[in-house]
Amino acid sequence: MLAEIIAVGSELLTPFRQDTNSLYLTGQLNQLGVEVGFKTVVGDRREHLVEAARIALGRADLAIFMGGLGPTEDDLTREAVAAALGRELKRDPDLVAQLYARFASRRMKMPENNVRQAEVIAGAAVLDNPKGTAPGQWLELDQEGAKKIVILLPGPPWELTATFEEQCLPRLRQAVPPQFLATRVLKVAMAPESTLDARIAPIYKQHAAVETTILAGAGEVQIHLHAQAESQEAAQKAVDKLAEALEDELDELVFSRGGESLEQIVAYYLEMRGATIAVAESCTGGLLGERLTSISGASRYFLGGAIVYTNDLKSALLEVPPLLIAEKGAVSREVAIAMAEGIRKQCKSTLGVGITGIAGPTGGSEEKPVGLVYHALADGRKTEVIERRYPGDRERVRWFASQQALDMVRRKLI
Repeated sequence: MLAEIIAVGSELLTPFRQDTNSLYLTGQLNQLGVEVGFKTVVGDRREHLVEAARIALGRADLAIFMGGLGPTEDDLTREAVAAALGRELKRDPDLVAQLYARFASRRMKMPENNVRQAEVIAGAAVLDNPKGTAPGQWLELDQEGAKKIVILLPGPPWELTATFEEQCLPRLRQAVPPQFLATRVLKVAMAPESTLDARIAPIYKQHAAVETTILAGAGEVQIHLHAQAESQEAAQKAVDKLAEALEDELDELVFSRGGESLEQIVAYYLEMRGATIAVAESCTGGLLGERLTSISGASRYFLGGAIVYTNDLKSALLEVPPLLIAEKGAVSREVAIAMAEGIRKQCKSTLGVGITGIAGPTGGSEEKPVGLVYHALADGRKTEVIERRYPGDRERVRWFASQQALDMVRRKLI
């Protein structure tokens, strides 16, 4: 069964509101073995809604509409779906009575426009909304022998979740033929997407039963594996077989096999090794320390850190020689090494990390452009240093620098 989720609301087409309901519904549908093939966001214009409904009904077996069921003039989902199906809207007297009773129980007078929420598409079953006044609707269709399901759900997340779980899940379990899905996600840090794909494409192309999707962003590449089979065991076996082959090829490049973040993996290895860490940051401004301490129990391995933006503080807190800064510059391989070794000495930690760079958008030069970052990792025996030049804005440079530093720590610990 193939599903489409349609989020309704002009506010979702602005920079100020984001559709999160579809993420919840996708997870619920996947657990039933239903694949979500399409997600659509459409504004509150009748002609656009009708067109979106017709497209969804033409290509999906299950169409779920979210939002547009309220009492105002721009709540047009009921009307649009009815038009797309060629069916009438009928006002349900029982729903009207329930609406009046709900307002009366709160000693409030019901505005007349609330009666619009009692309009039901001909042939639809009403889905009780336990958290609000806008009920959902459920339709089962037979289009030229093809069975289809249409669901209308309220838009507020707390209303949608309650309505879906109480009213829709039991129906879907009865209506959806048994299907089994299995997924795995492998994560790789600081690797170019094209380079990675060139290595693994010859492998995943041999596993036709598994759909492979590669997503890149924020300093990591995610390899999503998805399989559908006649049993859960068969689906999981297909996914695991490909995952093992990819891990054999990529080896230590893979930092996560179960969806963990890079900081979670670093925390795991620090605790497993009984190691501690301290950080000295310049251009990242505490971002690395924030990520390390975002994990519960960080006090067992994170000893502390210093945000040293000025040269004087680098010397005063980390004992970076002023002459070294004068000769090599604050953004240099040598100063990054001195910062890592200095913070390790001051905190008496197993590992010390030093980061210095130019996050921008100002401060760069031809010799040392914006995006240049040095990352150093000291362990008391040998200090490693990596130079990187990150494209993008200030936020991106800082995030990539913290990502690179975490991956250096991970590789050292494994």
